[in-house]
Amino acid sequence: MIDLYYWTTPNGHKITLFLEEAGLAYTIHPVNISKNEQFEPSFLKIAPNNRIPAIVDHEPADGGEPLSLFESGAILLYLAEKTGQFLPKDLRGRQVALQWLFWQMGGLGPMAGQNHHFKRLAEKIPYALKRYTDETARLYGVLNKQLEGRQFVAGDEYSIADMAIYPWTVSHALQGQNLDDFPALKVWFERIKARPATQRAYALVDKINPPK
Repeated sequence: MIDLYYWTTPNGHKITLFLEEAGLAYTIHPVNISKNEQFEPSFLKIAPNNRIPAIVDHEPADGGEPLSLFESGAILLYLAEKTGQFLPKDLRGRQVALQWLFWQMGGLGPMAGQNHHFKRLAEKIPYALKRYTDETARLYGVLNKQLEGRQFVAGDEYSIADMAIYPWTVSHALQGQNLDDFPALKVWFERIKARPATQRAYALVDKINPPK
């Protein structure tokens, strides 16, 4: 059993995508970031950087005490290694998947996050709006190029790289992006959106944080 500390953000969706795909038993513990619940001392014991998601695995492979992890990329890698799923087993395929996992963590996530911030929450600063819209477009272009001739980011198999990236493309319109400008990305996006596990993961929004 895995305890998932979760909110309905792109980083939160990464983990529900994996758990639903793998069929792992898990319990959701909502952490409402709009109410600053991520700063509660009990949560900080698990996630010292006060960010969701975080997990506690009550059945780690070493048979020891429950294992807690924070940082969505680290959680995805841990779950892939725990289950033997969604990470290529050959040397080169594994490195491709990990490169794109880290690309999302270091590039698409932070840049799209700033894009969201300056469009929806901050004072409208033309320089910031242009900078982050343009950088998001550049990153979409990089991803589109990688997806040309491939079903998924790392090749023919769905992996944690796709799970990390997809949630950050769901809000493409709010990011000022038109998927018609990125045809390979658009096909990939629709392919993942249609997966039953993706639909189950995103259905959690209506239970945990229904739109107002």
